[in-house]
Amino acid sequence: MSSQSAHSIDFTIPTDLESARAKLVFLYVGASGETTIDQLCTDLGIKKGTALSITGTLRKRGHLERTDGRFELVD
Repeated sequence: MSSQSAHSIDFTIPTDLESARAKLVFLYVGASGETTIDQLCTDLGIKKGTALSITGTLRKRGHLERTDGRFELVD
């Protein structure tokens, strides 16, 4: 029997996020540390246009930043 260690992620979903998909993207980016649009689309099964719209909204609201094509949560 194998043993897996659980690790916790300590961040809170912003209260201004109402969309389930926006919350999912926020959590995904937080869990992964950083990601690309292509990774978001593949791993979450969403269309590129949807991912771009959501990340754009998260950036405008100050929750994400984009550097060299990669997204990460704002500290």
